[in-house]
Amino acid sequence: MCYSAQVKEHWRQYMREMGAQIDLREFAKLYGYKPMGLPATTPKAMDAAFLASGRETAEEREIWDIIVRHDRARVQRWETELFAQNKRLADAARALVSKPTKKAANDRRIATDKIEARLRWIADANRTESKPRDSRIYPMWYAPVMIWEDGRRVVRPMRYHCRPAGKPAFYDTKYPGCYNARRDNLERFWKGQFGHTHGVMLATSFYENVSRNALEGRELRPDEKAENVVIEFKPQPEHVMLVACIWSRWTGPDGEELLSFAAVTDEPPAEVAAAGHDRCIIPIKEENLDAWLQPGGDLAKCYSILDDRERPYYEHRMAA
Repeated sequence: MCYSAQVKEHWRQYMREMGAQIDLREFAKLYGYKPMGLPATTPKAMDAAFLASGRETAEEREIWDIIVRHDRARVQRWETELFAQNKRLADAARALVSKPTKKAANDRRIATDKIEARLRWIADANRTESKPRDSRIYPMWYAPVMIWEDGRRVVRPMRYHCRPAGKPAFYDTKYPGCYNARRDNLERFWKGQFGHTHGVMLATSFYENVSRNALEGRELRPDEKAENVVIEFKPQPEHVMLVACIWSRWTGPDGEELLSFAAVTDEPPAEVAAAGHDRCIIPIKEENLDAWLQPGGDLAKCYSILDDRERPYYEHRMAA
């Protein structure tokens, strides 16, 4: 289902390599949600791309300022929580010395866990060196998506969990798998998007949840409980894949807008199935990119592009 993907997050790469126009106004709108406390989870690498940019335009400067202010406020909040949890831990330690109680033991355990988490969050927020996990996205996170508009390729940030236009907002919870647009459901659930609003996500690998016994090619033992593991699938030779997507512009009753997308998936190749998973993304060929982005309602053409896909061998490994 492509529950997670390693994406190309630097918007300038879309400009250099794909000849795309970047909708910086839409990025600025997205980042503007963060100080307001609204959900807009973005990968650290996408934030870093704006922090490292030359801030040549008003939009770049606005985005840079929002990210810096938001990160500073987050760290300050975590530092305040850290102070409170250190006090809670000290109080619990004194209580356990004088009169051990279940409450004091629970306070010590909870405070210790929360202190460790906040120290980890603060260190991660202050980290400047990049790590592979900085580019991973998950359902409900935002990522750059390339679409076609006004005769050109355009890149906008979109949420990785598609809410079809015209549907109620509760579809997000009613259909939690809407980051996965199954090929066999494109003309039913996704009929408003398939053949009409197509996009592409640039990704270097994708991740799936599989059961350990399926990964090992065996049935569960009678005394064994199912165990989930996360597998990374990477095309060989390694390269950037143009992952076929559908997207939607949803407008709410008060005029609020949401741009969101889903990756199109199909039956897996043999090596993905052997690793225990039953779906796979569809990387389209670069020569079919503009045709995919401009479907024009021609479903036969759309299916032919999905059929004429890249077919790399997917090497897999346990995700870190």
